[in-house]
Amino acid sequence: MSYVESSSRAEALLTAPGAPFAVRRGEDGRLEYAVGPRTLREFVEATWAFGDAVFLVGDDEGPDWTYREFLLAACRLATRLADGYGLRPGDRAVVAGCNRPEWLVAFWAAQLAGVVAVPLNSWWTAAECAYALDDCAPRVILADDERVARMADWARRNDVPCLGFDEIAAAPDTGGGPDTGGGPDAGVVAPPAVDVRPEDDATIMYTSGTTGRPKGAVATHRAQVAAALNPRYQAAAAALERGDLPGRGRPPVSLTTFPYFHAAAFTAVYAVMAAGGTLLSMRRWDPDRALRLVRRHGVTHYSGVPATALELLDAAGGQGLDTLTNFGTGGAPAPPEIVRRLTREYGPRIEPRNGYGLTETCGGVLAHYGEAYRRRPGSAGRPTPVTEVRVVGPDGVPLPDGEVGELLLRGQSLVRGYWRDEAATAEAFTADGWLRTGDLAVVAEDGRVDVVDRLKDVVIRGGENVYCVEVEAVLHAHPAVADAAVLGVPHPVLGEEVAAVVRLRDGASGAAAVTADGLRAHVGRELAAFKVPSYVHLVADPLPRNAAGKVLKDELRLRFGGA
Repeated sequence: MSYVESSSRAEALLTAPGAPFAVRRGEDGRLEYAVGPRTLREFVEATWAFGDAVFLVGDDEGPDWTYREFLLAACRLATRLADGYGLRPGDRAVVAGCNRPEWLVAFWAAQLAGVVAVPLNSWWTAAECAYALDDCAPRVILADDERVARMADWARRNDVPCLGFDEIAAAPDTGGGPDTGGGPDAGVVAPPAVDVRPEDDATIMYTSGTTGRPKGAVATHRAQVAAALNPRYQAAAAALERGDLPGRGRPPVSLTTFPYFHAAAFTAVYAVMAAGGTLLSMRRWDPDRALRLVRRHGVTHYSGVPATALELLDAAGGQGLDTLTNFGTGGAPAPPEIVRRLTREYGPRIEPRNGYGLTETCGGVLAHYGEAYRRRPGSAGRPTPVTEVRVVGPDGVPLPDGEVGELLLRGQSLVRGYWRDEAATAEAFTADGWLRTGDLAVVAEDGRVDVVDRLKDVVIRGGENVYCVEVEAVLHAHPAVADAAVLGVPHPVLGEEVAAVVRLRDGASGAAAVTADGLRAHVGRELAAFKVPSYVHLVADPLPRNAAGKVLKDELRLRFGGA
């Protein structure tokens, strides 16, 4: 059986009526899961079943958190939000901080209280935070010390209380769970008695803001539970495709290096929680520290942006990842060199994973893994069963498979729009609910989607389209290249010319080594002449990236556009 047939068979088994991921068409015309939790509150309450299994492990000297301890802390905080601060369903609670277990306690406390959680980018300055705070008007701020200090002036001016992570982490309780009668404190630690409905807002997640002001993408509980079920479906499909039974084997131990405020992190966190696995937190990325965590804790699943994934492979040097079974990337386009290198150094033992998602999709909605990924490393994979895909031309008319156009998505996990911004919502969504992603893509005959480039990043050189992702992939395949970004720069005759900004690996520069002309020749051996960068800028510093791992090409254009 070919991998195409295997994929189709797995989807049919998992999504048929009565199957664990049965699909139906909802009243709004979107595909939706017919079974499973209806709200994030239902989703998290189900993890009481994992009891004393370890859930959260920090990378410092703090204690580990079992599922029981985590849920009791979240219930206590949820009660405090409702009874102490008077928050009601629909009110907003900001969550801000680096990746610590308390971040997740704060987020899930908001869901247990029926409050809208608003994760803020922990990299933002005080002014950027103030913009988002003015926009969403929270009733409480839950943050670590650094972010509390950053937002203190705004909080004082607006009389909004701040609750620090250290207070959230104090004195874990080990009493009984909700409605279990497990001890004298059971009633005290139960979540607030509020009615949370699928159509209620669950989260406001701000876009990365690489162009213009960030927008608050609003997701309902119905959308977020689809985002929670999507990685469960993908894991089950991957197991069937490799000949295993879904759910067999020990729960995952996951080193998730995405910042928790990012949509890609939610995909990883949901997958761990659904399986009763263990999640390792890193406050700051460090590849050597990550490698030590993998070895010390027997990490089975790694997930992060492509840049950190490559750094981990460099740190490991072809060994030291003996416990890994899954190696996933997301948040930014993954160079095909990642899966090729993983296969060269570890063979088929570690399953590679890749995908595609946006803030507006609440995480990954395309997934690529296993043998299919090894065969087609440039693809983003197949859509989840509740995600519809369409590729359209400039006139909005759908294109046949095999033609490049803008990628449109529709499905259960999409946000309902942007917070108090009807104009932006109307610009992003069609009247019948399709999200305009701004990405160029092509759909293959087997339903897999290749994301070619951002619409605004395509270089039009003398009438020829140059897709930056394609050129970046060839540069990444050069053994001396650590990172690369391709962009268009003005040209008086051609309109635009192709430029590349390249950071070499340590020790690769120097007299013997790599030159700009050598890199141009390397690209010319793989691609047509009009795609070869006319300018190659070698830089020593890491390329500028946002918290999602995407290269800030506007910054590079400012620096190199006139060179």
